[in-house]
Amino acid sequence: MPDRGQRRVLAFDYGTRRIGVAAGQEMLGRGEPVAMIPARDGIPDWTVVERLLQEWQPDLVLVGLPLNMDDSENEMCARARKFGKRIHGRFHFPVEMVDERLTSFEAKGEVLAAGGSRDFGRHGVDDRAAVLILETWFREQDNGAAQT
Repeated sequence: MPDRGQRRVLAFDYGTRRIGVAAGQEMLGRGEPVAMIPARDGIPDWTVVERLLQEWQPDLVLVGLPLNMDDSENEMCARARKFGKRIHGRFHFPVEMVDERLTSFEAKGEVLAAGGSRDFGRHGVDDRAAVLILETWFREQDNGAAQT
């Protein structure tokens, strides 16, 4: 695996209908939306997941963990953890879970502020939420490096 600061990272915003995906380079500290994978009751098309992993060859995969505001976990946390474990088990990429509280809310706000559609059912914001998950992780890495 490359040195800290040099890693290529892929982030997933897990959902039961759509899974947003973003990619970024740790050195740049920015992410970009890559895809929205349709899911049926939380089950993605694994061939699409595999294709994205092969295409991007990340050094690390992040999966958003939708904690409650009081830090407790809920059913979606269990499902997101299971999704992360399946990525690791099937494709052997290292996976980290990242607190993603309010990322979908923030992503919707960004879309609306830019004049986008309010029809989030048809025009999901999951890929944008994945960017926020990724950029949150980048900031945490920067803060950790500054403290050491």
